[in-house]
Amino acid sequence: MKKNVLILSLLCFFPLLRAQENITYQKPSKEILELAEYERAPSISMTSDKEWALLMYRNTYGSLEELNQDELRLGGLRINPKTYIGSRTNFLNNLKVKKVTDSKETQVQGLPENPMISNLTWSPDESKLAFTNTAENGNELWVVDVKNAQAKKLTAPILNANLGNPITWLKDSNHLLIKVLPENRSALVDSKKMIPTGPIVSTGNQGVVSQNRTYQDLLKNKTDEANFENLATSELYVIDLNGGKKLFKSSAMYDEESLSPDGKYLMITTLEKPFSYLVPYYRFPMKTKVYDLQGKEIAEVNDIPLNEIMPKGFMAVRKGKRNMGWRSDAPSTLYYVEALDEGDPANKVEYRDAVYTWKAPFDKAPQLLTRTPQRYAGISWGDDDIAIVYDRWYDTRNVKTYALNPSKGGDLKLIWDRNYQDVYSDPGNFQQKKNEYGRYTLLKNKNKLYLIGDGYTPKGQFPFIDELDARTFKTKRLYQSKFNDRIEKISEIIDINKGDILVNIQSKTDYPNYFFRNIKRKGKLKQITFNPNPFESIKDVYKEVIKYKRKDGVELSGTLYLPANYDRKAKTEKLPLLIWAYPTEYKDKNSAGQSTANPNEFTFPYYGSFVYWVNKGYAVLDDASFPIVGEGKEEPNDTFIEQLVMNAEAAIDAVDDLGYINRKKVGVGGHSYGAFMTANLLTHSDLFACGIARSGAYNRTLTPFGFQSEQRNYWEAPEVYNTMSPFMNAKEMKTPLLLIHGEADNNSGTFTLQTERYFQALKGLGAPVRMVILPKESHGYKAKENILHLLWEQEQFLDKYLKD
Repeated sequence: MKKNVLILSLLCFFPLLRAQENITYQKPSKEILELAEYERAPSISMTSDKEWALLMYRNTYGSLEELNQDELRLGGLRINPKTYIGSRTNFLNNLKVKKVTDSKETQVQGLPENPMISNLTWSPDESKLAFTNTAENGNELWVVDVKNAQAKKLTAPILNANLGNPITWLKDSNHLLIKVLPENRSALVDSKKMIPTGPIVSTGNQGVVSQNRTYQDLLKNKTDEANFENLATSELYVIDLNGGKKLFKSSAMYDEESLSPDGKYLMITTLEKPFSYLVPYYRFPMKTKVYDLQGKEIAEVNDIPLNEIMPKGFMAVRKGKRNMGWRSDAPSTLYYVEALDEGDPANKVEYRDAVYTWKAPFDKAPQLLTRTPQRYAGISWGDDDIAIVYDRWYDTRNVKTYALNPSKGGDLKLIWDRNYQDVYSDPGNFQQKKNEYGRYTLLKNKNKLYLIGDGYTPKGQFPFIDELDARTFKTKRLYQSKFNDRIEKISEIIDINKGDILVNIQSKTDYPNYFFRNIKRKGKLKQITFNPNPFESIKDVYKEVIKYKRKDGVELSGTLYLPANYDRKAKTEKLPLLIWAYPTEYKDKNSAGQSTANPNEFTFPYYGSFVYWVNKGYAVLDDASFPIVGEGKEEPNDTFIEQLVMNAEAAIDAVDDLGYINRKKVGVGGHSYGAFMTANLLTHSDLFACGIARSGAYNRTLTPFGFQSEQRNYWEAPEVYNTMSPFMNAKEMKTPLLLIHGEADNNSGTFTLQTERYFQALKGLGAPVRMVILPKESHGYKAKENILHLLWEQEQFLDKYLKD
């Protein structure tokens, strides 16, 4: 008898002793599957005159077959060594064109069989499109004649797209500069078969301090160096539309090519040696030279050394020329920025950055244009009389907008001085149009400039168009959307004198579509795209943006979904609640309490949220506010845990006060930093019955030189790093947790190891935890097989712990 009892006990506990389950790919229930298996609407690109539109199609999901390709991870890149393009590239599979005002779409003829299209590039005159098609052994160059909807192949699979788009149109729209694989390139080296000639040795120098993030996919040895150089090396050719090509520049590691607005000069940047095992390729040494169209070198305009040493802080930049580019309002003038504080935000100076201009042929010294009190944050060129300059400072979340006369240079004239997290005061973005060089510059009508704003207010979202007087900086409201049952997002001003604009209109049940509107003719609308709602099964769910406060008075919000058949009046059934969130840091409570949620936004469920589960009888609070505030000299993370719990408690209280939920049946989830949030909430509160954490980092000592919005390193704030690390507090975590991670995560700091080690700690301490590693996936998930299984795992887990 005792023997039988012992055998029964062992059988009962055997599932708990297994290391892993032998499981094949599963699919979620019908209610979720019908939402997940939708057909993706095409994305759209229009010519600047809004005469022609290109419709671009791709599959809703990728496949395991796509992910199961050869891949080399070098210098921060992931490359397919057979096809010479990024191994995680999302390809288009079809193209159509249409006259914007017509409903008829025309299939582009002559496309390759089973196309894998990327690197789409409009010609300067917008009559043609160039693209790469990735074949089995490389990238072909193709061109589309837009009006005739006809595609033509120009080359065999010889293009090198490892460092980005290998196509640059020349000014005449009849020739292109392309990156071509050298014919005499050597074979790649198999590192697994190489016998090392010695160890790998790195050194640090006494007193040389640097604060680099935890990068992935870095070079590790001499074999990696050789393979990276091989894959990054190209020849530059000029090719015509008949396929005739001529060598422009011989082999080098070409990183970027840029044509001057007048089409007379090419600025070309090459990667140089020595390489680094500490930083990605974009911090390797670089040289930038300018050539004429015959390939003659005009000048070397930049020489950047290896950049392994960086000061601390998000406002730190390297020394030397940076942000170099062509002025879009001049024929052939470069501009660039140089730090006046040695790139170190800790240095106290009157001006942080200087902006210079440099006219071709660069035989005279660059001219100082202006200086910025804070870190340079961009410039919008207009004409000889005006440009708009921005600077910003992360520690105060401040951004300033200035007017500058580029002909005179000198002092900046302040237009706005604001907190960039204060969305209610956002003046909008300056609108641009194509100039005589085919480059985008400020839309200017006499002395008036124009802004389009998102229009967030305490009462809702009402996008607008403002006119700014460039002399007085006073604004005048020209148009403001007044919809209360939908969202009208203003995309572009087409003709300010006629009042023609392009808008995108959507509602919670109407898929976003484009319309022409005339703001001078009683807002007349003309629809130009006709995308249907692919999610009919949730069109009748209840959706509301709820606003509430946490106990310290900070305003919060979230989008609440209830099942379509739920009786909101009787409230006899108490629903389980799912909360999906992502923490955000702020420097003031006012900005933290502002809401950008809109109940009229189209309900677009996808695997990255819990909205699917409203079809399974759950209440869902999506995109719940989780601000982490540090006012004045306080750092947000000093009270991260306390604020996290306050946010969660306020969210549950708010929905519970409405009478809809069983507060003992609440689950929480998040991705990346949201996963980190989830693990901390389960560790430091008893508010939740379970949690789902996807692709997160749980041990902050493994990211010792900063993470997310934390600028201090571990040795400056060890208590913050330790307190915020769920791994360090694993013995306190007793709530069921589903951990999910991509096997090949490429995001800085969120190594797959983070989930594996956290799982081992929780399992070893007896916590109820399940870990799912999705084969081949990186930080975001792509393969349909993995995504559907992910949904199945979440469904089984939530039903078990929230529906018994």
